[in-house]
Amino acid sequence: MHQIVILGGGTGGTLTANRLRRAYSPDEARIIVVDQDDAHVYQPGLLFVPFGLTHPEDLTRPRGRQLRPGIEYRTAGVDQVATDRREVLLADGSALDYDVLVVATGSVLAPEETEGLTGPGWMERVFTFYTPEGAAGLEGALREFDHGRLVVNVVELPIKCPVAPLEFCFLADWYLRERGVRDDIELTYVTPLDAAFTKPVAARRLGGMLADRDIELVTEFNTGEVDGAGGRLVSYDEREVPFDLAVVIPAHNGAPCIARSPGLGDELGFVPTDEHTLQSTVAPEVFAVGDAASLPISKAGSVTHFEGEVLVENIQRFLAGRPLDASYDGHANCFIETGFHKAMLIDFNYEVEPLPGHFPAGVGLPLMKESHLNHLGKLMFQWIYWHSLLPGRDIPGIHSAMPTAGKKQPVDA
Repeated sequence: MHQIVILGGGTGGTLTANRLRRAYSPDEARIIVVDQDDAHVYQPGLLFVPFGLTHPEDLTRPRGRQLRPGIEYRTAGVDQVATDRREVLLADGSALDYDVLVVATGSVLAPEETEGLTGPGWMERVFTFYTPEGAAGLEGALREFDHGRLVVNVVELPIKCPVAPLEFCFLADWYLRERGVRDDIELTYVTPLDAAFTKPVAARRLGGMLADRDIELVTEFNTGEVDGAGGRLVSYDEREVPFDLAVVIPAHNGAPCIARSPGLGDELGFVPTDEHTLQSTVAPEVFAVGDAASLPISKAGSVTHFEGEVLVENIQRFLAGRPLDASYDGHANCFIETGFHKAMLIDFNYEVEPLPGHFPAGVGLPLMKESHLNHLGKLMFQWIYWHSLLPGRDIPGIHSAMPTAGKKQPVDA
């Protein structure tokens, strides 16, 4: 019997375990999922909490209950992985052997790495919506905010869901207009990038949308200090951006247990991974999925979903001694909430930028265009997440490979 150990009970770990359970009977494989707690948070929903559109308790479910029968769930911290012995050492002193290890430990916020971020003003005039506690605290602060300068700051990349800070800006503009205080509030987006987004075509479109909403864009700003008491962001080159209320997306690292594991992680604690097979470059029996993998693609839930299909196929091939499938193309797509009950959808991969057209084929959701239909798609995705994506079910018409049907080329500059 094969023993497959999965580190992490988030999106990647859960959907991988459930897909593997469908592929192997309990007599063929023992599947063990390990995580340090039993709270699975639907992280895309945190974006809506500061605007009173949902609440943290509505986004959280027990991790173990998302797993199919026959999958073992262990609530335990992970100390480190000994790849030379094929062994996971748990914080309680016990150990788990594995024939295949799937690292799905995600990424973790590291606010302590930015000077002053968690100092005076933290959770008073400086918040993040990337945690349930931060999003809930920000809801109260926004409710009382009626004049001054609201600044949204990405400290550095990579981060989970790279479009979420932009979505926050668009939703904040809408929220403040609905309250009738937008004219009294300056709204500024501060990013280390040289544009609004990483992909040039989408960056031009998103940058134009910021300008249309009178949202200032500050680029190439590498935050070295957050002065909560003085209300200042200070870059390493000593530029300053003042604020009255700051929404900061902290630096992200890989899980500490990966950093503690000799040779397993890179300098940030992410697992070096083949970008097409999802097998680690560290050890052949180790695979990585989702945010835990060091891949040149967005750290987003859709990426994890598309990776899952190829990952599970390759675990089966590896255990059967067959060549791996190198077909994962970096497929990612994102709904971008733009306020006023509209959203935009982008779809891309390693080689192809977001293009206009429709998804997933000639008839479908509009790409690179704001629409109410996309907004409904964003809202519907929460149901799909719990009832289709996490259980490891295939979504009809949507596969790991990026579709080309329905996309218009070339893109006008």
